[in-house]
Amino acid sequence: MQPVEQSPTRPPLSELRYRIRQFQAAIQAEVQAEEWQLVAQVLTAAEYRLFLDMPRYDQRHCLDVYTTLVRAGYSDPYLLRAALIHDCGKVDDDGRGLPLFWYTLVTMLKKVAPGLYGAAAASGRGPLHPLRIYAEHAWRGAQMAARAGSPAEVVSIIRHYHDVAPTGQAALLQWADQQH
Repeated sequence: MQPVEQSPTRPPLSELRYRIRQFQAAIQAEVQAEEWQLVAQVLTAAEYRLFLDMPRYDQRHCLDVYTTLVRAGYSDPYLLRAALIHDCGKVDDDGRGLPLFWYTLVTMLKKVAPGLYGAAAASGRGPLHPLRIYAEHAWRGAQMAARAGSPAEVVSIIRHYHDVAPTGQAALLQWADQQH
């Protein structure tokens, strides 16, 4: 098992606002026709399948992260490809995306009882399996991207963007991810 990764610390009120905005965006998630075309142009066919397998709210989130990077002036194709599939590891081995309920539970548990979150995610059996999927999604996503034939640069960015102190392109992805 890979180590359980923690999200960066925000002040409690800021964290609550962030999570409320994130939940509202997830409920209303849509992907426009021109965005589907963009994704198809940026990603390889196998990476595009990873994007398609994510729930709509994760697709929307990945597109928002991509757009944040582009608007900030970043154009590295590896970084932008990683942005579009960085949450593919939240899809379990049976092809099911992480339900919104689990996002809510995980974020609250990480803040209120981080030790309990870590233990539950490390166990990850039975009804706790979604916690493990969430905790390992960067590692899982990197493995999925590697199997899809993504370049080592894309795989590394995805693998390390949730590190406590990522560097290089992974740090840029983490920054953009934290905006949404």
